[in-house]
Amino acid sequence: MVQHRNGSALKDAPGGVKAVLGPTNTGKTHLAIERLCAHSSGMIGFPLRLLAREVYDRVVKIKGERSVALITGEERIEPKEARYRLCTVEAMPVAERSMAFVAIDEAQLAADRERGHVFTDRLLHARGREETMILGSSTVEPLVRALVPQAEIVTRPRFSTLSHAGAKKLSRVPPRSAIVAFSAEQVYAIAEMLRRFRGGAAVVMGALSPQTRNAQVALYQSGEVDYLVATDAIGMGLNLDVEHVAFAGLSKYDGRRHRRLTPPEMAQIAGRAGRHQKDGTFGTLTGTGGHDSDFEPDEIYAIEEHRFAPLTKLFWRDPEPRFDTLATLIADLEAPPSRPELASAPEAIDLAVLKRLADEGAVADTVRGIGQVRRFWDVCRLPDFRQQGVETHSRFVARLWQDLRAGELGADFVAAQIAQLDRTGGDIDTLQGRIAAIRSWAYIAQRPDWVLARDEMAARARAVEARLSDALHGKLTERFINRRTAVLMKKLGPDTGLLSVRLEDEEVLVEGEHIGSLRGFTFQVDPGARLSDCKLLLAAAEKHLATLLGKRADTLVDAVHEGCADIALDNGALVWDGQKLATLAPGRSLLTPILVPDRALDAVPGPSRKALVAALERWLETALAPLAPLTRLDEASRSTEAGPDLRALLIALVERGGIAAREGSGVDRLDKQRRTMLSRLGVKVGALDLFVPAMLRPQTITLWRQLARVAGKQDGAAPDPAMPPALPAGSRRPPAGYRNLGKQFLRLDMAEKLLREAHNARGGEKHAGEKRAGEKRGTFALDPARAVSMGLTTASYARLLKLGGFQAIVPRALAEGQHGPPAPVRWRWRPSRRHTDAEPAAQVRRDSAFAALADMVR
Repeated sequence: MVQHRNGSALKDAPGGVKAVLGPTNTGKTHLAIERLCAHSSGMIGFPLRLLAREVYDRVVKIKGERSVALITGEERIEPKEARYRLCTVEAMPVAERSMAFVAIDEAQLAADRERGHVFTDRLLHARGREETMILGSSTVEPLVRALVPQAEIVTRPRFSTLSHAGAKKLSRVPPRSAIVAFSAEQVYAIAEMLRRFRGGAAVVMGALSPQTRNAQVALYQSGEVDYLVATDAIGMGLNLDVEHVAFAGLSKYDGRRHRRLTPPEMAQIAGRAGRHQKDGTFGTLTGTGGHDSDFEPDEIYAIEEHRFAPLTKLFWRDPEPRFDTLATLIADLEAPPSRPELASAPEAIDLAVLKRLADEGAVADTVRGIGQVRRFWDVCRLPDFRQQGVETHSRFVARLWQDLRAGELGADFVAAQIAQLDRTGGDIDTLQGRIAAIRSWAYIAQRPDWVLARDEMAARARAVEARLSDALHGKLTERFINRRTAVLMKKLGPDTGLLSVRLEDEEVLVEGEHIGSLRGFTFQVDPGARLSDCKLLLAAAEKHLATLLGKRADTLVDAVHEGCADIALDNGALVWDGQKLATLAPGRSLLTPILVPDRALDAVPGPSRKALVAALERWLETALAPLAPLTRLDEASRSTEAGPDLRALLIALVERGGIAAREGSGVDRLDKQRRTMLSRLGVKVGALDLFVPAMLRPQTITLWRQLARVAGKQDGAAPDPAMPPALPAGSRRPPAGYRNLGKQFLRLDMAEKLLREAHNARGGEKHAGEKRAGEKRGTFALDPARAVSMGLTTASYARLLKLGGFQAIVPRALAEGQHGPPAPVRWRWRPSRRHTDAEPAAQVRRDSAFAALADMVR
């Protein structure tokens, strides 16, 4: 008996359970493939997508494409007649018992902090009808015996010998070697040194797509290059003809802290050396500047003899939580296990995102009912392919939930998001970032109830990932094989680590010598520093530059948190210390641009860079807060309650900075309900224009103009810093927020005040009583005092009134020989009538105060 997924008892599957355990290069995976193909149906769960794809290709050659399925988060190939499934562990259909054979690979990963609970669940419950196979390291044997007591334990020896070869300089590392580093910067530095002295190297990192990784591996396997530089991504399932593995360091940052590798981790990586019957060696690389680059004697013994301390706990999380409420779901996910061999899983990113969004009322209030809670949890489980941390990933999940909570994503929207990433330009890091982003959309497109036209969108996402992978492979090949460069090779100099490097203000000093300056995050070499040992000094500065940049980034992050960071948004770029930190790129809408970090930040260490990018995104949100009135319009434009006419009007207002001419806007077609909605959104419907009063400010207009330029929209003329009521017409195009009155521009809210005053005067005359002698019915007088106070000329005032539908009634001139004050100009409202040059002009005394006005209305 084993424990059911929800805690109750579960009968053992009738098929036998066999645990095949041992070190690397024991043929465990090969055995599992043979057993899979020997059954009428079967399924294997792998820890990595690229491993599932590799084995899928092998099984297809044996069974044919129509019989084999590939199921991962980002890719699903499922022929109707498929009887064999190659999956990632997370994608395995555990509850299904229709497979004759089931295998779980790398079972020891049940002790992994992030994904361990998934492997534990599969170890306990994934069973085949006829045969079940558990593959993994011998360290998991005691826990397999305790948790799966009916399992038959089979230990397999390594086919070849693995021995320690000591420390070597990079120039002494033999051909057919893999050099393993634990940061992208170190990988690049080593690869470029090998390019300079040994003709190049292939590069393999975990952030690469399977297609790019395979293309790089092919360069090594074909013998085009004799060296492979990789992160610890090669430690799991990468089958290569490697004779020696050199460690550039023995510590890494695991997402929480910087720590030394454990002996099993060292052995997993070192075990890539020597395949089948060919022996392999392992050692360290000297000259990397690390202080932990030598193996301890007990570590060497453990690796060579394959003797490691057994695991004492496997991580567990309730795989079948209740979905009554968010609180119930979180409580079940944090509930402790009932068995002593199991430990509560550390908070994985999906749970961290769930808890973070559950605390946000705006999101949590939209999740009601079992179905919505279940769907919300599925959205929270979207993997963080971009590796940007909980805060950034939770914002992406929240936006996705707002689109998914009411139904499926439209095909046009998903296609637009995919098309936005379909750009093969940029450097290596930019392409890696796009590949990570397209993996998110590939995952979304694979969900059965998330996307309309799912198959088409999934195919588009795979095609874009393939193009990006080809471009990335080309960039890696060009940089590390075809291009001669020595920019980073000095980072591994054996002597530069002993030199003193410090930063005073912006000056970088090596052994007290000024060698350059640090502006923002850009190191600029002093052209006057041409000493005899300048190369040594420069190498030392570059070697320590990452530490200096990390401290500077942490300081800036703290300043952003405290609200005192001296960052400016200038022409679509975030500028600090006179240097560009990031630029804005078009996003989902004009008001939601994407922050693209500048290449200068690439030199900042990974954890500090992630924290800095997250801080810059928070700063940008605060900086764009004055555009909140437009954001409300943008959100309302996606509401189904608005109706087509109001939605079109709101979209136009957002694209024009909250300002639009009333004529042709369609506002007159809105019914009473939509007009009320428009008013509640803060839109002022004037006689001539529609505008958001909060947008008639220099700061908000300047912000909108920058976002408009980023989105490729016409942004109008620059606003006057003081935004006075009236401006002289310097050009035919008025600044944003102004109306053209010929020789003057008038601010829109001031124009509305004057026209409203004219309408009030018209209404007052209707009820003023009897007319004075000689005055026509329906006419009224206007007091130009307010217009004069605004600095408006008589001609401009008359032009405004004419545009507003008011017609001047110019009094007759006095007869010859008569004297007296001129009669005042009277007005009447005739909005539907248009004046033409053919209309007769009234005769008026030239000394009249409204002589110019009479000329304007002829």
